[in-house]
Amino acid sequence: MNSFYAMRRANGDWFAVDDDGHLRMPIFRSSKEAMIARSRDSGMECFRPVAFDAHALEKLRKTEGDTASFFVVDDPARKLKHGLRLGSTELAALMID
Repeated sequence: MNSFYAMRRANGDWFAVDDDGHLRMPIFRSSKEAMIARSRDSGMECFRPVAFDAHALEKLRKTEGDTASFFVVDDPARKLKHGLRLGSTELAALMID
C-alpha cells in the first residue's frame, strides 16, 4: 500500500489548485515533499501535510462525489500543475498498488 500526503488546514479544508476551471488537490509521496511544495507556494501557508489514505479519500468522495480530482506531484520543486492528473478512482488504485 502506497502512502500519500495532502495539505489540510486546521478547520479541515483541503488545499486545491485551479486547473482550467477544475479544482485539483495536490497529493505528495511524503510529508517532506509536501513541505517543500508549501515553501514554494504562499497559498499553502495555513496548510499542513497530513496522511491521505483510503479512508480520507472515501470521506472526500462522500462530500465531493466522483468530481474529486488530484495532481500526484512527482517533483515538489516544480509547479503543482506539473503533477499527474488523476480522478478519485485512479488514485484509489494507486493507493492499493
